[in-house]
Amino acid sequence: MPTTAMEIMQRLTGPGGEFELREEDVLGARLPVFAGRARSLGEVLARSAEYGDRDYIVTATRRLSFAEHAAQAASLAKALRDDHGVRPGDRIAIDAANTPEWIVAFWGAIAAGAIAVGYNAWWAPREIEYALGHTEPSIVVADAKRAAQMPAGTRVLTMEEDVPALAARYPSAALDVPAAAEDDPAVILYTSGTSGRPKGAVHSHRNLASVIEYHRLNDALLRAFGDPTDPATRSYLLALPLFHIASLHNLAVPRLATGSAVVMHEGAFDVDKVLRLIEKERVTNWGAVPTMANRMIEHGDLSRYDTSSLTGFALASAPSSPAFKEKLRAAFPPAANALVDSYGLTETCTGVAVASPMDLAESPGTLGRPVAGVALEIRDPDGKPLPEGEEGEVCVRSAYNMLGYWRDEEATARAIGPDRWLRTGDIGTVEQGRLRLTARRSDLIIRGGENVYPAEIENALAEYPGVRECIVLGVPHPDLGQEVLAVVVFGGTPATEDELAAFARDRLAYFKVPSRWKITTAPLPRNATGKVIRREVEKSLG
Repeated sequence: MPTTAMEIMQRLTGPGGEFELREEDVLGARLPVFAGRARSLGEVLARSAEYGDRDYIVTATRRLSFAEHAAQAASLAKALRDDHGVRPGDRIAIDAANTPEWIVAFWGAIAAGAIAVGYNAWWAPREIEYALGHTEPSIVVADAKRAAQMPAGTRVLTMEEDVPALAARYPSAALDVPAAAEDDPAVILYTSGTSGRPKGAVHSHRNLASVIEYHRLNDALLRAFGDPTDPATRSYLLALPLFHIASLHNLAVPRLATGSAVVMHEGAFDVDKVLRLIEKERVTNWGAVPTMANRMIEHGDLSRYDTSSLTGFALASAPSSPAFKEKLRAAFPPAANALVDSYGLTETCTGVAVASPMDLAESPGTLGRPVAGVALEIRDPDGKPLPEGEEGEVCVRSAYNMLGYWRDEEATARAIGPDRWLRTGDIGTVEQGRLRLTARRSDLIIRGGENVYPAEIENALAEYPGVRECIVLGVPHPDLGQEVLAVVVFGGTPATEDELAAFARDRLAYFKVPSRWKITTAPLPRNATGKVIRREVEKSLG
């Protein structure tokens, strides 16, 4: 009988194991893949109906069973194909706040053979217009607020009226999903672009099926370590936007496969409403961003809510310090013994390294070890692997990694080599097998879990009349982790902060609009090659 974690993992993933990993050819590279994976998301959806009357999606006021969801997805898919002319490979964009209909629309698009595209629901009209031209969706499914922002001529189905109507139009529709190859695109999610434009990370059926197996493997590991809980009886809080991998790829999608309930918080994050929902639905697992955790800490006494059902609590999407984790453990009992941390990117579909409570106790600040199926190397500027303890770029390879960026061969080639290694752009070290980041992608700002690239904001501000140059930086913020600061240099009479902020709001999602400003006529410090010296700018801000 296995007695160590390594032995248990070898039993589960070795030859003949329930989650056997074996090497196969994937896009020209030999990669470890789960032998028992589903071969398409359509297969996952079809199987899910077997969970019958179990709850799949739960909100504060509504419940949707697996059988009801499967029937709605089948009806919506038939309506998309027969009534709206959707064909395999067409893109269906979803632009909406979190609701059960968001998930139904996603699976309906998959069942129709379309590529589901998640638009950032916080985008400004100009960003939406760019994405529409970039992915050219046949249809946009949008809630009323976002539908009003769509350019004239956009084919829009409303989340509030059209989706429920179409999901009920063909109640006896069979789930007839068009055949798809494993490495065909299934989903596109946008990530902020370093050059000023969002990039669409393309995820395949294989990517998502692999993420599902990774989560099923985690459930099996818990069982092997003595947790008697049936995975199907667990419930998972969904409080992050569905256009992120945390909520879509790592919650809504795998839980359709495991029969577990997705307990969805709707609306802006509210500590009391969220904890009340956890108490009412006996939620067992929650993945939060540090901003949410910080708001709980600042909220004060949390003991009036019964959160004893929470046996899994994870931080993700943004860095958090060991000191912050200690404050969280003291303030929120579920975090005391269950807190885990992780590292992943939109491009990797799931976490590529996870730090267990034991990892965090032994090595505060670590992001843990690579997960099953992931190869991780620290490389020098020439792409050569470095030994443990040396700092370099974090590079990863796995069946989880995206296909590439939608309609951007140049960016794809920069990110992924022919051997399928992904260059993350993040800088770190490996110490005793564990990953530690020393710097995120150059200049990246992480505001409340949202990635913000300065170039995009700098490009927008450069359009303001009279702006000679500008630079955007991330500065510490007690709640959000970082906030956006812009230093704007005018050649003549400067604009006011309010004028610049209003100008930026018309062009950028709200979380990208600078909340702090330095407006000046003094030129920015530059080095001999003309590049702005960011460190000197930061020093000048005090």
